[in-house]
Amino acid sequence: MPRVLTGLDVLLKRPGRYLPRRVRVGLICHQASVDGRGVHILPLFRSIPAVRLTALFAPEHGFWGAAQDQVPVGRTRDRSGLAVHSLYGATRRPTDAMLKDLDVLVCDLQDVGSRYYTFVWTMLLAMQTASLRRIPFLVLDRPNPLGGAVMEGHVLDMAFASFVGLAPVPVRHGLTIGEMALFLNDRFRLNCDLAVVPMARWNREMLFDQTGLPWVMPSPNMPTLETAVVYPGSCLIEGTNLSEGRGTTRPFELIGAPYVEPHRLASHLAGLRLPGVFFRPCYFEPTFHKWMGKTCGGIQLHVTDRASFLPYLTGLAVIRAARRLFPRDFRWRRPPYEYEKKKWPFDILCGTDRVRLDIERGASPSMLRRRWSDLAPKFRSQFRRYFLYD
Repeated sequence: MPRVLTGLDVLLKRPGRYLPRRVRVGLICHQASVDGRGVHILPLFRSIPAVRLTALFAPEHGFWGAAQDQVPVGRTRDRSGLAVHSLYGATRRPTDAMLKDLDVLVCDLQDVGSRYYTFVWTMLLAMQTASLRRIPFLVLDRPNPLGGAVMEGHVLDMAFASFVGLAPVPVRHGLTIGEMALFLNDRFRLNCDLAVVPMARWNREMLFDQTGLPWVMPSPNMPTLETAVVYPGSCLIEGTNLSEGRGTTRPFELIGAPYVEPHRLASHLAGLRLPGVFFRPCYFEPTFHKWMGKTCGGIQLHVTDRASFLPYLTGLAVIRAARRLFPRDFRWRRPPYEYEKKKWPFDILCGTDRVRLDIERGASPSMLRRRWSDLAPKFRSQFRRYFLYD
């Protein structure tokens, strides 16, 4: 199978088509900004004669992805002494001082296809600032690891906008980061001087392991494609006092807490007959994060059929089951969370408070699913015009 060419690969073949001569560039990138051989964007851009790198910008987790979730990152420098400005610390958008010597901002970030993942919102805030400063913005497109054929989950109610969701899109949105940039530019009427370098040989049916590209962790707790596959549902666990498996070698696949009896939970979930997954009872001990050093009972998600698996529905079913089976100990997590100090973390993850309220009323998984089942197809039809690959 021919390897997919990322936007970076395509640009490197004909840099003059996308970047004018003698241009000063600021790069928004991270450790997963690599070409098809796994070579990082930094030396590749430095090898382009017409390009002069003047600044680097890093999203959540920092330039080399060392910082854990929700840990502010400060300003650093790369090996050459070039400034690396953090967009997840004292500020989440570039300042005038950061942009003073730039002719163009180039964004090359590997997203994972879930609304909660903060990289697309870092891109949005940078696009807003670039538009105000009349700086062109160039996005190098990359695969959505979950493909672009399926959308799932609630569309964000803007009353619940936060840094885990700043636009009305479903949880599993089915867009590449380049397509998302086109949508955001229109949705917020940014009038950004935006261009996208599209991929070659990618289609909407492809999951990441079908692209021939190397998987580089975009964040510390996204070690594999398997993690990304379950993430649209398992990230919801962050809104509870259950462990989502951070501090283990299987983040987002392991879910539990000291108060959970694993066989009871696994048996209940098996009875729901959710598609494409089975639940293995297990114990684990996080080395950091929730329940650090405590033995947790719980389950491991084993995806048996990616095509039919519904991660968002599965995540809601796990939370519903834990609350129902262990009501004395289960708790919703309280704010603050991702810069939000008032709204419940679970609500801003779902993009609405209706899900939490429905779970508290005892709604079944099928009832929960009906809340969004008609919204994702509507989103797809409305946003087809932003598809670069159809």
